[in-house]
Amino acid sequence: MNTVLTGSIATDHLMTFPGRFRDSLLEGSLEKVSLSFLVDELVVRRGGTAANIAFGMGSLGCRPVLVGAVGEDFADYRSWLERHGVDTASVLVSETAHTARFLCTTDTDLNQIASFYPGAMSEARDIELAPVARRLGSIDLVVVSPNDPEAMLRHTDECRQRGYPFMADPSQQLALMDGPDLRRLVDGARYLVTNEYERDLLASKTGWTEKELLTRVGIRLTTIGAEGVEIQQADAETYRVAVVPETAKVDPTGVGDAFRAGLLAGLGRGLDLTACAQLGNLLAVHVLETQGPQEFTVDRADALRRLADAYGPEAAARIAPVLP
Repeated sequence: MNTVLTGSIATDHLMTFPGRFRDSLLEGSLEKVSLSFLVDELVVRRGGTAANIAFGMGSLGCRPVLVGAVGEDFADYRSWLERHGVDTASVLVSETAHTARFLCTTDTDLNQIASFYPGAMSEARDIELAPVARRLGSIDLVVVSPNDPEAMLRHTDECRQRGYPFMADPSQQLALMDGPDLRRLVDGARYLVTNEYERDLLASKTGWTEKELLTRVGIRLTTIGAEGVEIQQADAETYRVAVVPETAKVDPTGVGDAFRAGLLAGLGRGLDLTACAQLGNLLAVHVLETQGPQEFTVDRADALRRLADAYGPEAAARIAPVLP
């Protein structure tokens, strides 16, 4: 299955604050915030939504196709992704801008304050998907994840025009995009993936009720933190898939990307939707237990044990053929 992942490719600068942000936020004074947090750790990791998903899929033996825009400083990162099974031949290299940067501080409650410098990502709006399809021979699914907003809209429009099935994953860009653009981004998606907060924000900005939205997308998946993921379809019963229990909570950065990677790997290997969500939850907990979204490894025996403990031996047996 040719899965094309469009979205951000970035370097993550991850910091930890040994306190709680909320202790420094004064009620009634939030309109004038000027704060500085003394962090006690800084690590630089590879990141970006599309690249994180690609790495996760590669860790499960898939060969995802990464599509995005980077700077000339991408050479080492490209080698890393290629070594982990990612096709980077369709990545656009900017002649003037650096690869995007994500700067994020996490407190002891795992709350995060982040900034994102797009850099070369702004040139992703120049990327056409048709040449990617010609190179591959076909496209089975396009993932439209957070990216330059114009690029996201261009990719979605092209998917509808050329008949490429697509997954809408607006995520962090929901805050920037207005209602008409979000309706344009989501309408006709085979899959729509958001977290719980993003679900409510999407409803507020589009003006669509839950019922209206479900008539416009095939399957809606909503990640709900420690409660797992909720799966909805029009004219079908809503249900939830519980998480795989964690052994530690180290860093939540990239957990949602890992869920998507497992979900997509399962879809590409023909698993049913519940098993796909279970595999997504397994990959998500690997990232939660690791600092950095691309620093984990999947051990087959350990993965099967954790799947069996969380979902039962039959579920683990269904997913086993997908694990490397």
